[in-house]
Amino acid sequence: MIKIPDLRELSGEQKDVLIVELISTLNAMAVRINALEARLIKDSHNSSKPPSTDGLQRKPKSLRQTGGKVGGQPGHPGKTLKRLAYCDHTVVHPIATRCDACGSHIPLDDISLSVETRQVVDLPPIRLEVTAHRVEVALCCCGKLHTGVFPADLTQAVQYGPQVKAAAVYLTQYQQLPVERTAQALHDLFGLNLSTGTLQNYINEGAKRLLPMVGRINQAIQIAPVVHFDETSMHVGRAQQWLHSASTVTLTWYGAHLKRGKEALDSFGILPVFAGVAVHDGWKPYAHYTCLHSLCNAHHLRELIFIEETTKQTWAKEMIDLLRAAKKEVDHSLVIGRQSLEPTRTAHYLSRYQILLNQAWELNPKQERDPTRIDTRGCIKQTFTYNLLARLSRYSDDVWRFMTDHRVPFDNNRAERDIRMPKLKQKISGCFRTTHGFAAFCTIRSYLATLRKQELPLFNSLVLSFSGNVPQPYLGAE
Repeated sequence: MIKIPDLRELSGEQKDVLIVELISTLNAMAVRINALEARLIKDSHNSSKPPSTDGLQRKPKSLRQTGGKVGGQPGHPGKTLKRLAYCDHTVVHPIATRCDACGSHIPLDDISLSVETRQVVDLPPIRLEVTAHRVEVALCCCGKLHTGVFPADLTQAVQYGPQVKAAAVYLTQYQQLPVERTAQALHDLFGLNLSTGTLQNYINEGAKRLLPMVGRINQAIQIAPVVHFDETSMHVGRAQQWLHSASTVTLTWYGAHLKRGKEALDSFGILPVFAGVAVHDGWKPYAHYTCLHSLCNAHHLRELIFIEETTKQTWAKEMIDLLRAAKKEVDHSLVIGRQSLEPTRTAHYLSRYQILLNQAWELNPKQERDPTRIDTRGCIKQTFTYNLLARLSRYSDDVWRFMTDHRVPFDNNRAERDIRMPKLKQKISGCFRTTHGFAAFCTIRSYLATLRKQELPLFNSLVLSFSGNVPQPYLGAE
């Protein structure tokens, strides 16, 4: 609390000093209040906060612009249950033997099958299939006993086969079920009695079998022309670790590390040798690498929306409209088969971009150090708007790379979609208990996510992998 002095006892000079001090205090309080109010209105539509943090308030407006048509858009393939060409069983429903109008008997020779057929597609009765393995024995005339050899993977008197192992891994690592609920589901569906320890052993075995193939996915991403990068925190035990992702149209790779920064990125071996275009959200460690870069404009749109809502500065709305107009034109350019916008259109957008940046700089100058401040250490904290303007100005080529190189998308949504599923697993299943389990998840999920992108069968691929023959996804250039 500020103590109110007795103004009658103050001289004119003392009152002037008091007024200056009060104005300085009010200015500092206003800055703090504005910062706190801005923090309160941040949600998923105007910042990088996830939608799960929005609470029960009204869902924020999407950054996507409406196409005017509700439901499936033109060109979207429908998914209607189709009649199958084969039938395992046929059930004939008979008619009454007598006519309900005249009471006459209907001769059998007059009865035929209608051309109308209705099919019911259902699962067969589920039961376990048990295969007994035996070996031959024979006693030679010389007295030596000959015994056949069991397959190398049959090491126990009774054990589960690759289908059971594949189901356990598929449910826990792709469908995100916790281990205990997976054990319960396998019991309810198939009558299996698997312990959580056994399930974890299958996960570890699956990761070991898939690790070489995931290494090949890593190598394929290193030479891809455009790769999307992202990272997110994950709870491992009581500690925080980091999940990193690298994504293309057909490949997904995940890596686990104790740290988030350059040390982690170097250890994965992708960015240090990468020569294509790295798409990311502008996080500082990515700038250390000499490849070309492209910044996510979805992030810029959210930040500009936040600035427009909090400062009411018109340049922010105009910048939003400019980016959206450029994206719309690039989308059309892609449809007609071009690789970049025409130079005149590129010059138009860049010129307008620079004009808006100049207007923004006039309204948001750099915060200078208070000349009365005694401690001169450290940097002066700049406003949120200033920091965004500094990024947009310094990395303008990376902001507009989608316009000059149509291989590069407008945003980093591909990486964000890939990283959303691991976050969902954490939300459903809680933390990973060990670093080893976290690493196993990254390995298995890399393989399965890649298969999904290429529309290859996940479960059958896992079955083959546990049988010793890991199917290889397409690893060629895109």
